[in-house]
Amino acid sequence: MCANYTPTRLDAISQHHGLERALFNFPDEAFPGYLAPILRESRDAAGQVEVVPAMFGMVPHWADTKLARQTYNARTETVATKPSFRNAWKRNQFCIVPADNFYEPCYDSGNPVRWRITAAGNERLGIAGIWEWRPSGPDGLPLLSFSMLTINADGHPLMQRFHKPGDEKRMLVLLEPGQYQGWLEGELVNEADIYRPWEADRLTAEAAPLPPRTKAAPVVEDTLF
Repeated sequence: MCANYTPTRLDAISQHHGLERALFNFPDEAFPGYLAPILRESRDAAGQVEVVPAMFGMVPHWADTKLARQTYNARTETVATKPSFRNAWKRNQFCIVPADNFYEPCYDSGNPVRWRITAAGNERLGIAGIWEWRPSGPDGLPLLSFSMLTINADGHPLMQRFHKPGDEKRMLVLLEPGQYQGWLEGELVNEADIYRPWEADRLTAEAAPLPPRTKAAPVVEDTLF
């Protein structure tokens, strides 16, 4: 599952969604525990969307922030019942994670090699997610956190190449632009089309190993939560 991706830059987010440019910084690549932008319904104006910084990896109020290393993805099959996710799901706290691409380990060579997956034509991706709020984070300030939703991808022509041999294959829930507002409002949460894998020809993939000296974050083992 996805533990590393490239967040869309704020200028591109604001231009694409017609939003005022937000003022916060985040790394070029996101790993669990990193801050990154998400889109959610505005807390101040009904029917409007806002872009806010949130931690990649769901951290409920009762958990240590280290839990983010285990809750960056949520299975659609169990998101409504798992303790880490069920409150956000029940409260319709849905978000969109803007991404230029995401990374997965490919085992074609027998060893994990990081590959970059993008939308064909280099269009930006909108990943379905859920968000949670807690009154205090590591710096004592309120903390937003989020998780990306995943679906089964066994037999998918592209996504079956990733993750350890023998493991279930998973894929992010990728939204169509026309689904964005309905997802944020919770109207489409039970629509089957939302959870339909994108066809392989809509995605491109290439090897993109981390530079040898990069120490951005440790590799997170492929685990199903």
